[in-house]
Amino acid sequence: MVDPIIGDGISGDTEERLLPDSENDNQWRLNFNDFERYDHQGRRGTTNTQCFHKCLEVLAPEDVVATYYQQQVQMLDGFSEMDALTDRDFLPGMTKEEQENLAKSENLAIRISNIANMLLFAGKVFASVHSGSLSIIASTLDSLLDLLSGFILWFTSFSMQTPNPYRYPIGKKRMQPLGIIVFASVMATLGLQIILESVRTLITHHDFNLTKVQQLWVIGIMCTVTLVKFCLMLYCRTFSNEIVKAYAQDHFFDVVTNIIGLVAAILANYFKDWMDPVGAIILALYTIRTWSSTVLENVNSLVGRSAAPEYLQKLTYLCWNHHKAIMHIDTVRAYTFGSHYFVEVDIVLPSAMPLREAHDVGESLQIKLERLPEIERAFVHLDYEFTHKPEHAQS
Repeated sequence: MVDPIIGDGISGDTEERLLPDSENDNQWRLNFNDFERYDHQGRRGTTNTQCFHKCLEVLAPEDVVATYYQQQVQMLDGFSEMDALTDRDFLPGMTKEEQENLAKSENLAIRISNIANMLLFAGKVFASVHSGSLSIIASTLDSLLDLLSGFILWFTSFSMQTPNPYRYPIGKKRMQPLGIIVFASVMATLGLQIILESVRTLITHHDFNLTKVQQLWVIGIMCTVTLVKFCLMLYCRTFSNEIVKAYAQDHFFDVVTNIIGLVAAILANYFKDWMDPVGAIILALYTIRTWSSTVLENVNSLVGRSAAPEYLQKLTYLCWNHHKAIMHIDTVRAYTFGSHYFVEVDIVLPSAMPLREAHDVGESLQIKLERLPEIERAFVHLDYEFTHKPEHAQS
């Protein structure tokens, strides 16, 4: 039976696929590189990817056809990546030295962010004490949580880099989304507290006035903090590491909350007192909404959500082209287990194949799948037929 995620299974003529290499070469493989297409000027000899790029040049970005061709380009690029892994047994990428340099740069970005958060928090505490503005206080408490988030993200990163195969046999990469969920929950709790305090201030009609000196201090500190946070956001966005990207998101939130807090405080000082608590409520709602979406995203990564169909296509293509003895692909599953995927593959081999050969085919496929950067662990199940009930039918 074929797994519903894949749809129709893939099968082939066993005798044709098991011909000696001298007679059959690699003709048993799926190959999308040799098809000729006519480009938009009617010329032959254009590869799929080139043809699709030509089509995209004459179609509007919002055109449905352009979207379709863009999806085809991405699919073919993914297949080309799988072909490179099949042919070279590794993915083209950075050298070990480049990876070490990138890791050092990522650690530097995290340290700079943590030091900046401590210094900027001290400045905002000073502004909060001298102004008494609820909007500034809300922004300052947000900076306090930045320090807590920095500690949580640092701790999860440190935990992930210190494996313990006896207590955690499959690694500790789930620590990352778990830490983000804990931090986001604290942020949402803070937002509720700020809303309650702001509503109380609105009811009691608290007067809000800043002297010229207080106003200069508040504007100077908040503008400096916002500028530094904006620069840190741009710097952290240059990295692909999820933890550094979380810092970039954190810095962006600070830029928004600092601007709203400062504008609300200045408006309350010159116009109406109620603008300050209203600004604090806006900040709190923004904080709750933002981190609620972060919680949902990381919960999905922990509960085992299936990979996108396009990614399953790539894995199926890789499995089929792995070895000519593979007669049928019964199941391909990929699901989140933290920040990476777990993959389950069921392949059908000839029933007369010796155990040693069958084992080598399955093990080499497992190693190949685990070379993909998105995959943490792969499980390959070998079978000799595909008419039985699905494995793990009870679940």
